[in-house]
Amino acid sequence: MPLTNSMRAIEIEAGSLKLTERPIPTPAAYQVLIKTAAAGVNRPDIMQRKGLYPAPSGASDIPGLEIAGTVAATGANVIHLKPGDAVCALVTGGGYAEYCLASAALCLPMPEGWSFIQAAALPETFFTVWSNVFDRAHLMPNETLLVHGGSSGIGTTAIQLAKAFHAKVIVTARSEAKCQFCMELGADAAINYKELDFAEEINRLTSSKGVDVILDMIGGDYFQRNLKCMAFDARLVQIAIQNGAKAEINLLPLMLKRLTITGSTLRARDDDFKESIAQKLHQKVWPLLETGKIKPIIHSTFALSDAAKAHELMESSQHIGKIILEV
Repeated sequence: MPLTNSMRAIEIEAGSLKLTERPIPTPAAYQVLIKTAAAGVNRPDIMQRKGLYPAPSGASDIPGLEIAGTVAATGANVIHLKPGDAVCALVTGGGYAEYCLASAALCLPMPEGWSFIQAAALPETFFTVWSNVFDRAHLMPNETLLVHGGSSGIGTTAIQLAKAFHAKVIVTARSEAKCQFCMELGADAAINYKELDFAEEINRLTSSKGVDVILDMIGGDYFQRNLKCMAFDARLVQIAIQNGAKAEINLLPLMLKRLTITGSTLRARDDDFKESIAQKLHQKVWPLLETGKIKPIIHSTFALSDAAKAHELMESSQHIGKIILEV
């Protein structure tokens, strides 16, 4: 256990991030206390800071949804983890702190030879992509996946996972440099949405067949254009709404092409649901991480005290891949 009873943490105050001291939390029966070495920065953290995405009931008000570090203490009913174990974990909050509580079932072992910074880039994006692209949308080998925001943490993860499981990938991105990076990462095609209408370009690339699965974090006016470039029996998964929650819809393509429209948020789901994703990742994805076939793309790291600067970078959309806080 830690030698002191307090820890440094980042809290939200009037839309800003503030370094403060908090009591070190105590793990419940099925939780572990992790001494945080690194924490991922994600779009939901930005939304929470702005008051648009409150923490679920019972979750820490400290932002941060993914961490890596060492187990400092275990709850009474935890048997598969012990103090000193190196893990990464998906959490419902509390990541921007020196210590963080995590469900023991949502802790995954550090891939062999990895740093804490690398491991902290895994949970939020890999859980999200697996749950939505493979579990909800059932992406199959030889199908085509469209990823909006291909150079983001979610996007770079989706490219690599889809290619590892033998799908084709088309992405959209905001610059030629980002498009080029996505291509080098494995995307089959990349569309600069600042210069081209992505729906028209996808129909050109697919000879008007369209794509089988769309992973969309944009929403708003993208919705109707998504319908235009979906193949028969295609699936659209909405995971965020950066361009807004409302859109007009022409229902005719939905019927004629037998389309499936779904969406999800992961943070509020219960631990049993998330544990099933963790088990699939450990079985199917962790071996790919161990061999280096796939890896998180890390753009930059910041000290915990510079969390506000990390948020500024994310909001600028100038980054490619993940932004990490070193704790």
